[in-house]
Amino acid sequence: MMPMRKVAVLLVLGAVAANAAFAGLAAVFDYPDVLARPAAEVMDAFHRDQAIVSALFLLLALGAGLLAPIAAGLAPRAGRLSLVVGTAAAVVQVAGLLRWPLIVPFVRDPETFETLGTVLGTVVGETAGYLLTAAWTVMVVRALGGRVLKVWGLAAAALVASGVLVPFGVPGTDLANFAGYVVWSLWLVGLAAVLWGSRASVTVASQGKAVRAGEGKAGVS
Repeated sequence: MMPMRKVAVLLVLGAVAANAAFAGLAAVFDYPDVLARPAAEVMDAFHRDQAIVSALFLLLALGAGLLAPIAAGLAPRAGRLSLVVGTAAAVVQVAGLLRWPLIVPFVRDPETFETLGTVLGTVVGETAGYLLTAAWTVMVVRALGGRVLKVWGLAAAALVASGVLVPFGVPGTDLANFAGYVVWSLWLVGLAAVLWGSRASVTVASQGKAVRAGEGKAGVS
């Protein structure tokens, strides 16, 4: 079983990596708004700053990929199904994001680029990623955290899941999805704080029991 403090560290690292990468991509690549432009323009923008954009997508993929070990660490509390769902969420998001540094640099045809974006981006990385991330969040919320953290988690899950409506042009869903990931990141940090504190409490309680047990044995002898 993974120590809860290690899970807490992974939660914070995942949130920091994802948000730092996203902020960098927004500044350098105008991501995700750039994806609304014609494919040829997106490709040109990518190749102009290919090295830094690729590095930022790798960082974003790392942040998403940390969900797998996090899910493994929380599975003893959140249930075995949460491990499957959390790992799947990590895999599909990483698969979608890694197309940028690993495949896009070698694509010259705009139609091929659009196909990759539809399959690996919209369908796999986004739609499947949103649904699986939201489902995993609900599973964890049911098992961990106080009332406030549960409300934050459920709100984040609902907003993240709304992203599946973005391809259908439903007004406001793109902003709702963005807000969902901001709330989700805060929830991750809040969950990390709870796990860190609960681990400390468990340690103190265990030490107290050990001391009392030792005193009891000394009294008997």
